[in-house]
Amino acid sequence: MNALQNLLFYIPKAAVLQGKSVGFASQNSHFRNVKTQLSLFKRIIFTKPTQKVPTTTPIRLPRKETGLPT
Repeated sequence: MNALQNLLFYIPKAAVLQGKSVGFASQNSHFRNVKTQLSLFKRIIFTKPTQKVPTTTPIRLPRKETGLPT
């Protein structure tokens, strides 16, 4: 009876545990990919720009041309 119990319990248990370890491995690789993408994202957002961004100055019109009362 003991040998039958081993066959009925330990073989399915090994199959289930093997499947779980594969699932955890894929979760870990997904987590590592997200971590590398996050570090790249933080580097883009929180670093100073190396090139100056061109800015425009507003055009100021004399008050007479805008049609607004003075």
